Amino acid sequence: MSELIKQIKPVFEEKVSPIVQILNKINVSPNLLTVSGVLFIAIGSYFLYLGNFIVAGLILTIGNLCDALDGALARKFGKTSVFGAFLDSVVDRVSDFLPLIALVLVYRENTLYLITILVAIVGSFMVSYTRARGEGLGIKCTVGVLERAERSILLIVFTFLHIPILAVIIIALGSVITTFQRIQCVYKNTKN
Repeated sequence: MSELIKQIKPVFEEKVSPIVQILNKINVSPNLLTVSGVLFIAIGSYFLYLGNFIVAGLILTIGNLCDALDGALARKFGKTSVFGAFLDSVVDRVSDFLPLIALVLVYRENTLYLITILVAIVGSFMVSYTRARGEGLGIKCTVGVLERAERSILLIVFTFLHIPILAVIIIALGSVITTFQRIQCVYKNTKN
């Protein structure tokens, strides 16, 4: 988790606590929120493809809020589970992928943009993979300038500004940097 997200997360969870209380009261499960989040992101990605950036930004925001609330709900009410953590990680990868695929379709005629989007896709997956593989080796490697939360926020903000390709450029660069930071972290911790 990046330093920015480490600072924002407790404040966010405090602010959404009333929503989490209501969700718990009406028996919404964290896994339902996880799946709802990816469905909203799929719909938002469709609107992104259509070029309706305001609607896309709103729906992508709702999807990402569902993704943020699932963990808050699980932690606050002791509903964490191994399957829930697994499902969340899998759905996060799909949620990373869908808006970028929509942008591949939008910018299919622009080779430079397509290459940038592909770098962002591969970079986003490598950020997650390097962390997971490091953890599989017993090395906690959460360093990096651009994790999933930051990528999502960038995409939403620049979608609202009608320039999602700028978010993709930043995501591509930041993901490559973060991947190398994590490779360096694993290297330093295995260099015995």
